[in-house]
Amino acid sequence: MTLSKKIDFALIIKVKNANPNGDPLNGNRPRADFGGVGEITDVCLKRKMRDRLQEAGEAIFVQSDEKKTDGMPSLSTRAYDDKAGVGKDTFNTKKTTKDAASIKVCQKWFDVRAFGQVFAFGKSEDAAGVSIAIRGPLTIQSAFSIAPINITSTQITKSVSGEGDGSKRGSDTMGMKHRVDEGIYVAYGAMTPQLAERTQFSDDDAEKIKAILPKLFEGDASSARPEGSMQVLQVVWWPHNSKAGQYSSAKVHGSLRVHADGQCDVQPLAGLNVEMIEGF
Repeated sequence: MTLSKKIDFALIIKVKNANPNGDPLNGNRPRADFGGVGEITDVCLKRKMRDRLQEAGEAIFVQSDEKKTDGMPSLSTRAYDDKAGVGKDTFNTKKTTKDAASIKVCQKWFDVRAFGQVFAFGKSEDAAGVSIAIRGPLTIQSAFSIAPINITSTQITKSVSGEGDGSKRGSDTMGMKHRVDEGIYVAYGAMTPQLAERTQFSDDDAEKIKAILPKLFEGDASSARPEGSMQVLQVVWWPHNSKAGQYSSAKVHGSLRVHADGQCDVQPLAGLNVEMIEGF
């Protein structure tokens, strides 16, 4: 059974002495607008959701390089592989239809039926320029800080190994490391039953998303994000009582007020329940 009711949710995230999402076009500084409001992009948040789902045993199509479990060098290789993927015949326009291919890839990979995916293949003997676009029922916005953030930049020395047998130390190079001293970020998301019908995203799938959101940053430590520097404080979960939902997502998300210390208040909406889930 596919998703039986609309669901809205919000994430309240605390950042302390970490670079939550560096901008490669700006020296990897934490993302911020001209007013100093920090941002963690939706792409970054979906990457962490995929990683936590993969660790929970779910099949993930868009795997990160350091977390690959099947050794596939590219997405097309993974899709074509008979064991890791769905097989090349799935995308053979002479043997199947786009609808049949969509159903098969959604059944295979959790992130495809949740977020959607575009499968684009050039002209060949098997596919005459086939492109399969799947629109997922789960959407999440970028997270923005509730106040301007303070970014601290530190100059560091990086050493590289010398040539030859490695016994000689190479010359040092200078670099920069950036961090957000402290900040509270909020992200909003929703799950749409009408789109879930097309990908077969189910109530059980929604519960799996609900289970991984409080621990979104567990197992994600790095030099830029040391262990304990990123934390989900609260997950706010609004299950509606119908597929259409009692209220628009804009009104539901607007009922949440987050304070500087990360605490929040939710304005009651008649007939709509809200569940507050503590982060890990």
